[in-house]
Amino acid sequence: MTRSQRITLIGIVVFIGVTVGMVAAEGLILSRDWVFVWAMLGLLALSLTDVKRWVRGILFDWLPFVGILFAYDIARGVADNLGIAPHTTTGIDVDGALFGHPIPSVWLQQHLYDYSHVHWYDYGVFVVYLTHFFATFVIAVFLWRFAYPQFRRFRTMILALTAAGFATYVLFPATPPWLASQEGHLPYLYRIIGYMWNHTDGMYPAAGLFQNGNEYVNEVAAVPSLHAAFPVMFLLFFWTPARGKPWLRAILVAYPLAMAFTLVYAGEHYVFDVLLGWIYAVVVYSAVTAIERARARRRVPARKPALATDSALPETAGFSA
Repeated sequence: MTRSQRITLIGIVVFIGVTVGMVAAEGLILSRDWVFVWAMLGLLALSLTDVKRWVRGILFDWLPFVGILFAYDIARGVADNLGIAPHTTTGIDVDGALFGHPIPSVWLQQHLYDYSHVHWYDYGVFVVYLTHFFATFVIAVFLWRFAYPQFRRFRTMILALTAAGFATYVLFPATPPWLASQEGHLPYLYRIIGYMWNHTDGMYPAAGLFQNGNEYVNEVAAVPSLHAAFPVMFLLFFWTPARGKPWLRAILVAYPLAMAFTLVYAGEHYVFDVLLGWIYAVVVYSAVTAIERARARRRVPARKPALATDSALPETAGFSA
């Protein structure tokens, strides 16, 4: 093992220790500010042999990236105060047209959920749901450290997808199934994710460093589901690099499906919201990729068209007209 490898290994071990300590002291790291601090510490552990690059990355790559995401959190939290009445029946009507009644969220809870008994799949749903809060940062950290050009592409796609989702929240606020249930539009639905916190002893969500409780939560930002959109974005982004790795492609496919089931079963989103999130991911990925290809074509210098008289020029050593 080389000296650089030993330093990196020590850094990773220390980082894991710090992570365990933070979770023990503060709870699970779920708010974006905590996740950012945690991710930067992890990136530092991977960059101990080039700390100057890490500092430059914080200033020029990460702070602008996370700053935009913080702005999104704040703007998303006030978007429901713009006077547009939330749409409550759209998701119910679409899911009813696709699957009949009871709609999937209601049917799944009626057949699978037991308030008095936590099943193994309830824990699975809980874990899958929580991955939304850190998966994007984890992927971005590894891309920045080991595939920087791909980090820039990934960052652009994440920000574009986030912006598209925010624009929709503003123009089309929509009520999630659990809230529609509380308002009497659906049979009673449990908020399974919140309920599961009571069954995970010693685990609780850490409060944000720069936010208080649910100050930035918008309860009518259900369309599209970015919880569903991001896993599909990951699938599209890594599908080609995963060529020849069937196990990785299996994970890339399984994750969006697991998240979709989680969101519908837990009463957080309609199937309509999930499908729309998938469509947003495909559209954003396709649009960004098309723009990148167009820019690449423009950077390739066009070949100068041959003049009619060029064919009469003589050939000389090292030059062919």
